[in-house]
Amino acid sequence: MNTIDPIPFSSAREQFINYLKSQKKATATMVAYGKDLDQLGTFLTDRKITQATTVRTEDIEAFKADLATKSYTPKSVSRKLNSIKTFFRYLRLNGILAYDPAEGVAHPRYENKPPRILSKMEYRALRDACRSDTRIYAIVELMLQTGIRIGELANLTTDDIKDEEITVAQFESHLARTIPLNHAAREALTQYLSIRHKTKDKTLFVTKTGRPLLVRNIRTAIERYFKLAGIDGAKVNDLRHTFVAHHLMAGVSPETVSKLAGHKRLSTTERYLDLIKDQVEGRTARLEEL
Repeated sequence: MNTIDPIPFSSAREQFINYLKSQKKATATMVAYGKDLDQLGTFLTDRKITQATTVRTEDIEAFKADLATKSYTPKSVSRKLNSIKTFFRYLRLNGILAYDPAEGVAHPRYENKPPRILSKMEYRALRDACRSDTRIYAIVELMLQTGIRIGELANLTTDDIKDEEITVAQFESHLARTIPLNHAAREALTQYLSIRHKTKDKTLFVTKTGRPLLVRNIRTAIERYFKLAGIDGAKVNDLRHTFVAHHLMAGVSPETVSKLAGHKRLSTTERYLDLIKDQVEGRTARLEEL
């Protein structure tokens, strides 16, 4: 009969993070997993549990309940639970655990809010708010005009930018694709490249010292400009939602928009149609500037 050797929770965590690195997961993804597992590890230690092999389903249920008492939203708890489930699934599939203690733990229920679509007045106000910040202005314009994900944008290199298109490399589970660059996006990028720090690093968006601009820095900057523009409750991903919805409203086919946005399933794009069904114009193949 095969036996499972004990393994400290901290060692199992390190092994899992190294696996994520080998799979070329985004830095932000690995940081999020690490923080979630550290939080679970602290909770387990307080319960005198230090071995990954002795964690039980009731321990994870207790952790989930503890999060709910600490003002975490059901959506946040669900996201943390995703990290934990992925971790224990990895340990089970690799023979480190005899069973998966997280498998039977249910996600808390929560209502998915519909995508926030910025009005013309709102995204123009955002433009005005960040116009003097050449780098962030270029980032906002690129996200708004191409629908690129923030993680994909942070991974862009100068080699990915051509005269009239941008090549988005494969990112995590998202497929590579090419997106046309309209005049507004090209102009904003040209202005940014003229002041970009001279560095050997090919990352497109860099700091004033030439280091790659991190996702969290991009997110913080844009959310600051949302506030300056007086746009309440808006998030960075709303720029992507706006790109998708605007082009569907302009009559661009869902198939074309889905391809440009990098949606895995056409049904993801088609969900936006329920939000804008009274605003869709005649079908066109032409992409418009926002």
